[in-house]
Amino acid sequence: MTAIAERGALAPHEDTRRERGRRDTQRRRPAQRPSAIMLAATRWIGIAIVAVYCLAPFFWMIVSSLRTTNDIFETTPLPTTWSIESYVQVFDSSNNFGQALLNSLIVAGITTIFALVFGIFAAYAIARLNFPFKSAILAVVIATSMFPGIAVVVPLLRLFTDIGWINTYQAMIVPSLSFAIPLAVWNLTTFMKQLPHDLEQAAMIDGCTKWQAFTKILLPLAAPGVFTTAILTFIHSWNEFIIALSMANDPAIQTATVAISKFTGASDFQAPFGAQMAAGVVVTIPLMIMVLLFQRRIVDGLTSGATK
Repeated sequence: MTAIAERGALAPHEDTRRERGRRDTQRRRPAQRPSAIMLAATRWIGIAIVAVYCLAPFFWMIVSSLRTTNDIFETTPLPTTWSIESYVQVFDSSNNFGQALLNSLIVAGITTIFALVFGIFAAYAIARLNFPFKSAILAVVIATSMFPGIAVVVPLLRLFTDIGWINTYQAMIVPSLSFAIPLAVWNLTTFMKQLPHDLEQAAMIDGCTKWQAFTKILLPLAAPGVFTTAILTFIHSWNEFIIALSMANDPAIQTATVAISKFTGASDFQAPFGAQMAAGVVVTIPLMIMVLLFQRRIVDGLTSGATK
């Protein structure tokens, strides 16, 4: 009975302590909540600023492409009068823009394929094989891509004129490779260094040759890096301008970027801003589709090796 009485006497004190602890917790929560809300708000505001900064030019390009010629200098966020006359003008037969898009696809596609083939083998050799001066060779490869395109235009123009390559696809593909291959080698070397050597050795113990271990083990594992490199190389070749402008004067060979620069207005003194904006939208669409289709592989390739 005495023990029961003592527990009964202590019960109110325990309830009082619990109630006090509950009140202290409730007092603390409002102090923590504003800081968490402020941190989340700051994060989203930063993301919004970056998104607006990156997307505003593209948004304005779309809006301007949907204005009429008379309204092209309006500053309203949306067109006063919606029109597709700029797109009709872009695909007019006199501009030959469809052929220019095909030329860009041919040049960028072939450049990407060759850059990947050379880049994969060079990256494998640098990342997996032991030979002297590997770091020096990689540094030289990267150094070759540091020269601006305009610096090599004149000697290449002279060389291609002598061998009869002017107004040909190879006159645009070969110079593009001089910038695409170093990019591919650098990206793929970094990626292949992260692949464990044990996998290749285990495959060779099981009876695979060096070539089979490379094609059946390492290459599938390197797929995210290969896809990332392919996308970056294709975008670089698709947007290339100075080489294509210098090496191709024939409208049947010119790429889309060169064709856009040669659009003409209704008169010699009128700049076709609407048609150029519409062409810019059309040229950007393939890149957007490619990034949306392969975005997961691109992210995997860019983040591979970031953590172990």
